[in-house]
Amino acid sequence: MKHIVVVMIFFNINNGISSHSQSVDIDEPHTYTPPKHYFQTSSFDEADLEGDEIGVKNPLDRGPYFDISASRNVTALVGNTAYLNCRVRNLGNRTVSWIRHRDLHLLTVGKATYTSDQRYQSVHNPALDDWSLKVLYPQPRDSGVYECQISTTPPVGYSMTLSVVEPITTIVGGPDLYIDTGSTVNLTCIVRHLPEPPPVILWTHNSEEINYDSPRGGVSVITEKGDITTSYLLIQRAKTSDSGKYTCSPSTANPITVNVHVLNGEHPAAIQSGQSLHSNLFLSGCCCLVLLLLSVTLTGQQRWPAVR
Repeated sequence: MKHIVVVMIFFNINNGISSHSQSVDIDEPHTYTPPKHYFQTSSFDEADLEGDEIGVKNPLDRGPYFDISASRNVTALVGNTAYLNCRVRNLGNRTVSWIRHRDLHLLTVGKATYTSDQRYQSVHNPALDDWSLKVLYPQPRDSGVYECQISTTPPVGYSMTLSVVEPITTIVGGPDLYIDTGSTVNLTCIVRHLPEPPPVILWTHNSEEINYDSPRGGVSVITEKGDITTSYLLIQRAKTSDSGKYTCSPSTANPITVNVHVLNGEHPAAIQSGQSLHSNLFLSGCCCLVLLLLSVTLTGQQRWPAVR
């Protein structure tokens, strides 16, 4: 009988432990995989690693990370303020700095400008977690790689490339164009190296804005905007009065001028020959003057010993 009681007690104890173990909820570590455009930057702190028995933290709680959804390449126009945007999530009590790669020069720390070049400024937007580097009056020499750095241990950074470009405006066939009377004048103005197409391209003839609705008629302009902007000025049935200086003036780039010569039966070679003749006469006169001076100098040197 004693043996039966012991067995029953042991059986009850096992059932109790088993039922108790089944009723306990085990907390599985909760992990979160951030979106692809989030970049985890910092490693775990030692204090975090020691707390394994307390629980596993969310990866995003272990340090700052960069939102890399924005482009790493920034193009700015010479003289126009440039912004390099760095978005840092979960910054906490860390500091954001900007460094110029070419000379490892520290530009800003937090909101303060560290360099003596006051063109560099830090702009913080708390609502978006943005820490932007503002570059005033950028020049081509400012082009290069800049790094947004977080003061973790070790520091982590996110690099961006700034390209400061100066727009180039050209007219195909310039600086002189020769057109036959009665033909169509096609002036093609090309604008390159602009962050965005110029809002307006103005054409002038002899410093006066061209009127496309003038009684003369037959004057029109076609503009194609894109990475490279092209403007075509078309003048039908060209007359000698259409000769002169034509200037293409983009609103955000330098102007360019071309000289148009509408010929009335005269061949361009004749004009160029006349210009060459004047140039040759000028050069011949200069050579004669140099020879004359040289001759006078040599004559004086030969007579000097006799005088002494």
